[in-house]
Amino acid sequence: MADDQALRDHVLALLDSENAHAGFDSAVDGWPEELRGARPEGLPYSGWQLLEHLRLAQRDILDYSRDSDHVSPPWPEGYWPQSPEPPDPNAWEASVEAFRADLQAMKDVVGDPERDLLEPFPWIDDGPTLLREALLLADHNAYHAGQLVLVRRLLGAWPGD
Repeated sequence: MADDQALRDHVLALLDSENAHAGFDSAVDGWPEELRGARPEGLPYSGWQLLEHLRLAQRDILDYSRDSDHVSPPWPEGYWPQSPEPPDPNAWEASVEAFRADLQAMKDVVGDPERDLLEPFPWIDDGPTLLREALLLADHNAYHAGQLVLVRRLLGAWPGD
């Protein structure tokens, strides 16, 4: 696309979006340490499991979008931690920071004018594009950020509740 800066700007804004809903940062910042592994009654996941799923899936989409040799992890075990609890006291913050770094890396790829948003990846037979992957990532992150908010609310840990 000759002049696609407006499209890139919209996609970049979507990746950072908190326009119509709480985003990642709002969902995870200030999460009480003692509730990170708690599963609300009736839900199959904890905040930790959702956070790690977001990180793992985002990394897979990022690597898929920039590395012709990337191999996705097996589903579902490669995308969801088994334990509802973080493995150590530093795991939550490490996961949050890794998520933020990978999101920035994806934004760097999307923002690179040398990358055609609409050109199918030459290393994939079914022809996905960078635009498709960026929109998929924004959609996936928004969906699970909403689940993080729900878990916090059910645990009584959402600000203002």
